[in-house]
Amino acid sequence: MPARTRKDVMHEAADLRPTVHVGKDGITETLIAEIKLQMKTRKVVKVKLLPSAGEDKKAMGERLASESNGTLVDVRGSVVTLCERKYFASR
Repeated sequence: MPARTRKDVMHEAADLRPTVHVGKDGITETLIAEIKLQMKTRKVVKVKLLPSAGEDKKAMGERLASESNGTLVDVRGSVVTLCERKYFASR
């Protein structure tokens, strides 16, 4: 599968709904494992940051990306879009 640009990944993610939710427990090992599993099967994952999650949303998105070995594609409101590193080619 060829590498995608940010625009391609955002276009693909437009119709997706968030499948992972971060709540009051914050970012846990189980949450990271679930994101990794979904990135393997779907390539692009949307994560919903609930108000009880606290923290800065951009910082949480960057942390999710680094811990799950993915790439932060976008943060819009309280939704973070992540994808596999090899699936995304930043230009």
